[in-house]
Amino acid sequence: MSDPTNHDNPEHDRVAIVIAAITAVAPEVEDELPTLDLAADVFEYLGLDSMDHLNVMTEIAQQTGVEIPEREYGQLRSIQALAKRLVT
Repeated sequence: MSDPTNHDNPEHDRVAIVIAAITAVAPEVEDELPTLDLAADVFEYLGLDSMDHLNVMTEIAQQTGVEIPEREYGQLRSIQALAKRLVT
């Protein structure tokens, strides 16, 4: 797997988009994001609810133009899964 901390890596850009969206919705969790496992359920780990999840998905759509169908939301609960979804 490629290194998401490599700034010349498109995956890093997608991870940064997801982190920015989470931070926009829940700025109080910003300090916890750098240490979070990218494969962890970010919403459960950070105590974010379903409305926060919806707002993150909306923020990602606004930032990227990528509209993700609501039926996929349940499978997109980690930073890694969200970042990967931005290319499909």
